[in-house]
Amino acid sequence: MEQEGFETIARDSAENGPLRAAEALIERLKADRSYPAVFEARLMLARYKLDLPLIPDDSLNVLEGEARDAYQQAQVEAAREVGELFLADGEIYSAWPYLRAVGETEPVRRAIEAFAPPAGDDAIDGVVQIAYNEALHPRRGFELILEHYGICRAITNFGQYPSDEGRGESTQLLVDKLSADLAASLKHTIEPKEGASPKTDSIAALIDGRDWLFEGAAYYIDTSHVASIVRMSLDWTDADEATLRKVFELTEYGRHLADMYQFPGESPFENVYEDCGLYLGALLGEAPDKAVEHFLNKIPTEPDPYGNIQAQALVRLQLRLGRKADALRTAMDHLWNVPPQRLSCPSIPLLCQMAGDPESLKELGRRIDDPLSFLAGTLGESR
Repeated sequence: MEQEGFETIARDSAENGPLRAAEALIERLKADRSYPAVFEARLMLARYKLDLPLIPDDSLNVLEGEARDAYQQAQVEAAREVGELFLADGEIYSAWPYLRAVGETEPVRRAIEAFAPPAGDDAIDGVVQIAYNEALHPRRGFELILEHYGICRAITNFGQYPSDEGRGESTQLLVDKLSADLAASLKHTIEPKEGASPKTDSIAALIDGRDWLFEGAAYYIDTSHVASIVRMSLDWTDADEATLRKVFELTEYGRHLADMYQFPGESPFENVYEDCGLYLGALLGEAPDKAVEHFLNKIPTEPDPYGNIQAQALVRLQLRLGRKADALRTAMDHLWNVPPQRLSCPSIPLLCQMAGDPESLKELGRRIDDPLSFLAGTLGESR
């Protein structure tokens, strides 16, 4: 503030009183868009009216009764005012701390929904942080990541996303984007050879009968992106059928790629496109018995007390197919000696409960010398 500004404060105070001088300063701060200073000025004015220290000190931490309530209300009103000022200027990231502090997040969510920045806008990072990483508006946050940072960044962010909220929408956006980009690339290659662009966007239909597309180790989208999404899809228990269908078609595309692009996976999905394709196909109703047999054959013949991840994968598949009794039998045969902390599938007692099989719970109790499991099975039989 220039010297004239200080003289204006002094003159306003002398002519109109200190309260009018404070309000006049606040209006000038608003005009200058010095919104954090507006917040501090509002609180100073509240402390003046409540006869509290003008410069905050420890005494403010021990306020009681009406003084405490009045000062807290002043803090809420100041935060709301400044948050709304920032939002009016389109500064979502700056508004967020103030409105979050008073629990008024819906205006920020609405602003994020309407946020349509040009490429390279410095505000994008902050809005993505609020919308996606802090889960205020995950879908719009993930859209912004895809639109402005690309699919590689989107895959990284998706893999690190800390919440279940919004994951289903993000899954669909991610798969839709990759599938659309791949379809566009394939059609761009097909059109000059066949004289017309295919009318379908189905990856399976685009590659069907066109093995020439893959001659010379050709590929049409970053192969690591395809492999990453196919691997991640195995854990998408909330993905809709259309999304799973698109990932399944990505596995068909992946199987056509040259050997150098056949990325190795972890057991029992060593052959990413083959193994994941069977798994996803089973979920879509395509040869589920074949998939079950395929993964059953991957289970080691020797006992594996360290996890038996192959059997766990089969249990998860059988559960997703609605075959609870089969999942329980797989677990009883191969996982009875695996510590619960090593399981990525439901424990055997829980599987017994899910399958309505108290007799197997008693059998487990005898096998692992666990009287509580045996008791649970006994009680279950009496119901």
